[in-house]
Amino acid sequence: MSLLKKLKGTGVAVVTPFKKDLSIDFNAIKNLVDFLVVNGISYIVVQGTTGESSTLTNDEKIICRKAFVEANNNRIPLVLGLGSNDTMSLLNEIKEADFIGYSAILSVTPYYNRPTMDGIYKHYSLIAKASSLPIILYNVPSRTGCNMLPETTIRLANEFKNIIGIKEASADLSQVKQLIIDKPDDFLVISGDDNTAYQSVLMGGDGVISVIAGCIPKEFSEIINLAMDKNESESQSKFKIIKTLLDYLFLEGNPSGIKAALSFLNLCKNNLRLPLVPVSVELKIKINNSISTIIKDY
Repeated sequence: MSLLKKLKGTGVAVVTPFKKDLSIDFNAIKNLVDFLVVNGISYIVVQGTTGESSTLTNDEKIICRKAFVEANNNRIPLVLGLGSNDTMSLLNEIKEADFIGYSAILSVTPYYNRPTMDGIYKHYSLIAKASSLPIILYNVPSRTGCNMLPETTIRLANEFKNIIGIKEASADLSQVKQLIIDKPDDFLVISGDDNTAYQSVLMGGDGVISVIAGCIPKEFSEIINLAMDKNESESQSKFKIIKTLLDYLFLEGNPSGIKAALSFLNLCKNNLRLPLVPVSVELKIKINNSISTIIKDY
């Protein structure tokens, strides 16, 4: 099966689990990967936003990457989050990185600097020329402060064959639709917004890189698979069952919500690095009850 086919469906933006002392919990990494693979996830994204990559040291990133590779044992593709708002430092990181065990890079648009479309185009052009792995673009305006327009995405897709897709997290379905209409045949449009993911797929998108699927992988994968089969009524019906949990998971930020859910499932501890903190006790109870309801009723 080609890599493009393997990256269709439901990918999970996995957390980085921490022990009480906030060191990396390698046993929990194995538990998380096993849980996701057994429950039918298509691929795993390591050290994305949900993985708290911004608070990992370089040494921790390297050790952690290897731990996920060992835990996965070649069962499903792994995608590595690798982005920066400093193009030159990112190029150096790409040149020095050990990509053994990884199938692609997920690279976020430069954040905070708020570059123009031309700046974003030049940033990704250099990354494409430097990377030995295929690249998935990542547009998430709510975090970066800039929105990569479809015209820029399609320009990059047409000019660089190793740019194979985009994680589109603008939550703007009209923008998603434009990408689907204009994209080359061998380019993936992947939702980065759990709330609109099944709608994106019904429009012709290729799947999702999900947060909620980290705790209910089987259930959310089914919703996406139903949408890929163009079963609108059933995917919508199933989505309504998990919508309350989805709202709770993001109410006090990500990955605070998903870590609370995973701790309830005994998959990792509810520990985050500052400036992130665990969700409130009240919200944690709501998350726990919501997961229990889904497991019982789904």
